[in-house]
Amino acid sequence: MMKSVILYSGGKDSTMAVYHALKNNDEIYALITMVSRNEESYMFHVPNIHMVDYCSAAMEIPTIDVLTDGVKEEELDDLENTLKRLKTKGVECVYSGALESVYQKSRIDNICEEIGLKSVSPMWHVNPEEYMRQLVDEGFEVIISSVSAYGLTKEWLSKTITHDVIDEIMVLNEKYGVHPAFEGGEAETLVLDAPFYDRRIVIDDADIIWNVDSGVYNITKAHLEEKHDYSID
Repeated sequence: MMKSVILYSGGKDSTMAVYHALKNNDEIYALITMVSRNEESYMFHVPNIHMVDYCSAAMEIPTIDVLTDGVKEEELDDLENTLKRLKTKGVECVYSGALESVYQKSRIDNICEEIGLKSVSPMWHVNPEEYMRQLVDEGFEVIISSVSAYGLTKEWLSKTITHDVIDEIMVLNEKYGVHPAFEGGEAETLVLDAPFYDRRIVIDDADIIWNVDSGVYNITKAHLEEKHDYSID
């Protein structure tokens, strides 16, 4: 059991990293959210980053927002300085949702090694289709919040990931090379519900912003809804 932080964006991979930390019985000190001023950030998730506040409240885990200009490589200094400060508070471990991005994982690993923290990427090199199906089977409610790949049209924005949708993604994988788990940046996601959420996120209003061949499902209004379990032991 370690005192841990999670690099968190509200997307499926970082939320699954929280799930793994909880299953490992780690004490989660906080979620760390890098809020980049650069929409083309190399390292950090940008679409709907404001929704992290809802995810944090739904999990009842505090979040630490770290503002960064999102300049390539320099944005890592902002992360490193934050982790150095957290180590003084007893944090021992950093979880990330890296699947296959060597660029992302190597830089997080290097920062952690330099500071003396353990770096954990629990989904590193998992089978991407099996992983996506696991998300559905485990009860994660995941929507697509941005798309930027050939084959992913405007209609994909706001879609909930189900087994049928994964079947469609696999067709696009065969046809256009779309990564089954969007690890190439083909799409971004937002988790509205998960097994460890105390409340689920409900979207009240959103805009679809489309630009030639890519777009964002921009959430403008949402609320948290209680989850009722009427099962009797």
